[in-house]
Amino acid sequence: MTKKPIEVLRKYFGFDNFRDAQEEIINRTVEQQQHSLVIMPTGGGKSLCYQVPALCFEGGTIVVSPLIALMQDQVDTLRKKNIPAGFINSTVSKSDREKRLDMFVKGKLKMLYVTPERFRKKEFVEKIKSASISLLAIDEAHCISEWGHDFRPDYSRLGEFRAWLGNPLTIALTATATTDVQKDIVEKLNLTPSEMKTYHQGIKRPNLRLEAADCYEEKDKFEIIQNVIEDYGGPGIVYFALIQTLEKFADYFQGKGIRVTKYHGKLGDKERRTIQRNFMEGRSDIIFATNAFGMGVDKSDIRFVIHAEIPSSIESYYQEIGRAGRDGKDSLCIMLYNQNDIYTQMEFIKWSNPGADYYYRLFSLLKGDLDRANSMGIDFLREELSFKNRSDFRLETALSMLDRYGVTTGEIEQKNLTIEKDLPHQLEDEEYIAEKLKNDNKKLYSIVQYYNNEACRRVFVENYFGFYDEKSCGNCDNCNYRERS
Repeated sequence: MTKKPIEVLRKYFGFDNFRDAQEEIINRTVEQQQHSLVIMPTGGGKSLCYQVPALCFEGGTIVVSPLIALMQDQVDTLRKKNIPAGFINSTVSKSDREKRLDMFVKGKLKMLYVTPERFRKKEFVEKIKSASISLLAIDEAHCISEWGHDFRPDYSRLGEFRAWLGNPLTIALTATATTDVQKDIVEKLNLTPSEMKTYHQGIKRPNLRLEAADCYEEKDKFEIIQNVIEDYGGPGIVYFALIQTLEKFADYFQGKGIRVTKYHGKLGDKERRTIQRNFMEGRSDIIFATNAFGMGVDKSDIRFVIHAEIPSSIESYYQEIGRAGRDGKDSLCIMLYNQNDIYTQMEFIKWSNPGADYYYRLFSLLKGDLDRANSMGIDFLREELSFKNRSDFRLETALSMLDRYGVTTGEIEQKNLTIEKDLPHQLEDEEYIAEKLKNDNKKLYSIVQYYNNEACRRVFVENYFGFYDEKSCGNCDNCNYRERS
């Protein structure tokens, strides 16, 4: 017999009432046993929409999460509330993974957080099938869609994974999803719109001040960032697209006596976790980061988010600025625009969309000389395919997609890559690939439109996500400019 959601909320989370659509979503999950897609602003309380039901049900809840640091932080928070939760990922020893999985199967853990890659492990799948699973929760669900801004190949297989689990009750959650991405999420989970109701909370962050500034030269960016740091103090995040630019800016500000911390994907896992923990606990205030930083950072008092280089899409931008001002206090979100930054993002898009010819050449190379590829590793493939061009990262995308479609199993860096089947039609279809490339470029163009837009910036974002006829916010640079004119 299930517990009542309001009792769980008060006992474990210390709140007297639900807010906004939380109660309706949770009742649909617990009482009606119906699937839901929840699109809620960052900091809007998405996690409660599956954590409360998890504690209401007799069986366990599997939570699919994309980042190791994200799941670790959430599990730590739950344990502090005396909620039996655990996680399994590559940082956990084999003996601990087996122990935690056994505890979940026996009902001693109510929530088990895993990355979607865990479903590749046969021993995990076979064991988890014997568990009593009441709910499957999919965090950062936009990662499911190839048409979204942060596609993860293993996420797109979650419909297949659901089937392995017996198609349990499912709730998918994200802060950002256009109508096309919403449709794709439902479809990829092998559900229909009539089965999976969509809840969209809109862009309800009136305390975030949105601005954009044209920066003709690099010194303009230095000046604006310094002014923001001096005016707001921190905590704050400054986002960069390129690690080399991040390093250059960090060196500049450190040379001026401004203490900044660097965070990017080339740092080791332990170092990244330490940096994030120091920021969360107030031991560092200013983070210069790539988009590798921020997911799962539930820090309420971030006073500014600066994009020193433009992001790839409105979805990415909205998700990243959503980390500011979760305490409801005024916070600044400013994008620094330079024409050259567009070319950087165009290169990223090109790397993320190899052509059919590239897939064919990679597959032929692997099929013809797999032993050599495993022996010499990814550098051999890059040299053969890109002629030693180390700034061409199509290979990483292509290898990931071969794995997603089951063409290969194993990992080339582990020297155990094997070929299982031929290329699927999707990777040989130039029209499909061209449409994906066009879609990504349209997303980038939306950032250019956002910058050039002379009307309310918040209304522009609302329109992008399908919320029309919204009133001007009165709290962006464009609104204030019109008021002064």
